[in-house]
Amino acid sequence: MNILIIEDEEATARKLQRLLAQVAPTDTVVGQLASVEQSVEWLRTHPMPELILMDIELADGQSFEIFNRVAVTCPVIFTTAYDEFALKAFKVNSIDYLLKPVREDDLRGALAKLQALKQSLTPNLQASLANLLQQLNPSVAAQAGTSPAESRPERTRFLVKQGQRLFSVPTEDITYFFTRSKIVFLKAHDGQEWMIDYTMDELESMLDNRRFFRLNRQIIAELRAIDKVHLYFNGKLKVSLQPAFAEEVLVSREKAGDFKRWLGE
Repeated sequence: MNILIIEDEEATARKLQRLLAQVAPTDTVVGQLASVEQSVEWLRTHPMPELILMDIELADGQSFEIFNRVAVTCPVIFTTAYDEFALKAFKVNSIDYLLKPVREDDLRGALAKLQALKQSLTPNLQASLANLLQQLNPSVAAQAGTSPAESRPERTRFLVKQGQRLFSVPTEDITYFFTRSKIVFLKAHDGQEWMIDYTMDELESMLDNRRFFRLNRQIIAELRAIDKVHLYFNGKLKVSLQPAFAEEVLVSREKAGDFKRWLGE
């Protein structure tokens, strides 16, 4: 196989190459990248590898951002020092999740899992694998011509954490989603808010677009959250939310027409 390594720690990247040489000597490492930006550029300008070994915490952010910016159509083995991202990893193309320091037996087992998966996808291996990855990663399905609504049902609830307690918040109880310091939160109609483990782009593809609208990069609002809308400078719209949002909420001139149509103009 042709394997791409995305890892910002040079010593760890070298160790992965040594381990691959031991457990898969006929495989070829086609590149070693250290950041989200480098990875996106490489994937846009090179043939897709057959496997990516990907760290989660990179020099310029989390590697999940790569999936939001480019269609990754090959399997991924995540290598990370943190175990709290396991659930999110398996929402993209992950076939395994290895904690650092990566051990030879763990890497060997992950590669064996990939080979077993390939052997089970017959008779048309390439088409079957592509179809599986589209199911794992709706953004790939969308770029292949399948709408997110066709590949994944709309979310009806979200799991949140409060102290040591986990519980579900029904979507009908949510007034809007917003970002603060690059962390995504949901806000309920009663004013409570909780952190959630999704990007705004992921949320936009999960939610019913008849009820939720992406006002800007920072906010996705439910229809009942729209309190007032005012004309603003240069064709923009200023929106007041209920419960109130701490910052000014603007809809760009480019999105204003779609927003007014969504409101029922």
